[in-house]
Amino acid sequence: MAQLANELGSEKISKLLVKQAVPATIGILVMSINMIVDTIFVGQWIGVLAIAAITVVLPIAFLISSLGMGIGIGGSSIISRALGADNSEKAFLTFGNQICLTLILAIIFVLLGNFFSVPILDLFGAKGAILPIASDYFSVIIYGVPFLAFAMMGNPVIRAEGKPKFAMYAMIIPAVLNIVLDIIFIKYLGWGMKGAGLATSLSFASCGLFILYFFLSSKSELKIILKNFALNGKIVREIVELGGVSVVRQGAISVLMIVLNYSLFTYGGEISISIFGVINRVMMFALSPVLGVSQGFLPVAGFNIGAKKNERVKETIKKSIYFGSVLGTIIFIGIIIFKEQIIWIFTNDETLLSETPSAMIIVFLATPIVTMQLIGSAYFQAAGKAMPALFLTLLKQGIFLIPLAYILPKYYGVAGVWWSFPIADVLSTVITIWVLKREVDKNLK
Repeated sequence: MAQLANELGSEKISKLLVKQAVPATIGILVMSINMIVDTIFVGQWIGVLAIAAITVVLPIAFLISSLGMGIGIGGSSIISRALGADNSEKAFLTFGNQICLTLILAIIFVLLGNFFSVPILDLFGAKGAILPIASDYFSVIIYGVPFLAFAMMGNPVIRAEGKPKFAMYAMIIPAVLNIVLDIIFIKYLGWGMKGAGLATSLSFASCGLFILYFFLSSKSELKIILKNFALNGKIVREIVELGGVSVVRQGAISVLMIVLNYSLFTYGGEISISIFGVINRVMMFALSPVLGVSQGFLPVAGFNIGAKKNERVKETIKKSIYFGSVLGTIIFIGIIIFKEQIIWIFTNDETLLSETPSAMIIVFLATPIVTMQLIGSAYFQAAGKAMPALFLTLLKQGIFLIPLAYILPKYYGVAGVWWSFPIADVLSTVITIWVLKREVDKNLK
């Protein structure tokens, strides 16, 4: 614990951000490559509708597993501040409560997913010819979701311990395994969407088991202690308040996917859902450096908030926004230059090749400024301030993007869906800047 305090509390901020953000970026990047390769394989070896099926199913799996992510991020905020305040007992108790909550909620939601699979798939946009393919995929992937939930809980906790490289390894292992298993199950064994689902499910399991190994090993400063599984009302309330921000964010994304898939299917048919499936995969990959900066920001800011080192907190905010904005600008330029080549990687379907590049450029228009949204919300989570974090989290997906994605297509067709993204980004960024500036001026003097 002393080494962690020395690093997060005194080391140069830019060096700390690089140390935390680079492994997070690599981990997210590899996971994104995994998603992209998954989409490429099913698109090339199964068909265009298989891309649409994955686009429908994965948000459901991530919605369930987001419970683990929310518990992980909420708990890691408490742990970072507890370590900053030299309160190891609270950090250990919080960790035990996180594990207990994750296991209970993940199992409940997996059971619900099994019993109500068809209406859930229909709700998320598995219409027409997409439904049977999506059902094959969902019926297998659902069993890997508890492992994914545990992994998403444990990953931010590992970063809060100041061990970002192990958090990175936890994301690389399942990505590599999934790619290998995809080739075996889909190409050589011909198992179709069930094979794709089995590969993904086994990769989720490998991720969860690796994180369990880390916490059981001598490498972790936090230990799995059974007595800490007994739920503490105050700790659980704080985890739920802070972690609820991430769950609500994923919930908003899931509602957004319902609206997007409805609008895309209504105004453009199955092919439009496939177009968005490709764009969404590119978005996961392209934005991974920006997401890495925001992930690296959390433990650094949280520790220094707990240690009451306000100048270091302000410096962390400024440098995180600067680094992320520079990366976002580079990403957008790359998308403009290589748009056709990027789409060609996924498919040789003529319709997708002709219609996707222009739509992708529109969706990515506001990429240079998205870091401001992410850091604004992350700051309030790190500070333990649930309500402003929740508000800023809901700005883009919930308050702006969902209504825009529903309303604009009524007047502009499928193009209205694509334009809803940059409009929502600009509006939410402006408000985030205002809220964050007020907070810094008031509480970080």
